[in-house]
Amino acid sequence: MREENIPINLKEIRASAAVSLSRAAELTGVSKAMLGQIERGESSPTIATLWKIAKGFRIPLSALIETPRPSGTEEGRVFRTVQFPGSIAVKIVFPFDPEMGAETFHIRLTPGQQHESQAHEEGMTEEVFVLEGTMEVLSQGEWRALEAGEGMRFRADQPHGYRAGPEGAMFLNMHHYRRASSRTID
Repeated sequence: MREENIPINLKEIRASAAVSLSRAAELTGVSKAMLGQIERGESSPTIATLWKIAKGFRIPLSALIETPRPSGTEEGRVFRTVQFPGSIAVKIVFPFDPEMGAETFHIRLTPGQQHESQAHEEGMTEEVFVLEGTMEVLSQGEWRALEAGEGMRFRADQPHGYRAGPEGAMFLNMHHYRRASSRTID
């Protein structure tokens, strides 16, 4: 995992929002101590923790994990895979686009691996398209099987999850945010 990106991005996001660590903890539900450890590079956050931070700051997930860059340098960028300890491997395919209100990830699950997510922000939807292997998607309390070449759209503002078949799975995961124009905290 390119751990140096997350502390840099979190510091920048918090600074641009002009909030203290205490206020950031209130917004995100992540302790002040943990936020400080993440910013100092002393702790590798789980994807669940990053989702809490993203939800609290009302920012897309890719804002926390993408490589920091000067503005105007989109063309020719290379996106790397982030392996969350004990969890899923995520690669940014397309970072958040405010005009489209969307971001796309390439996710790899090992054989039998399962990942469940808490509800994301209100109105958010996800799409999954299986590239290799088989998997199941948890939506509205029910697991639905998908094979390579199949996809599914579901509400992500409720608990949901992914479970790989015996050979593992690779899939595209598209996030669609309802309020693309209001991606900052109040």
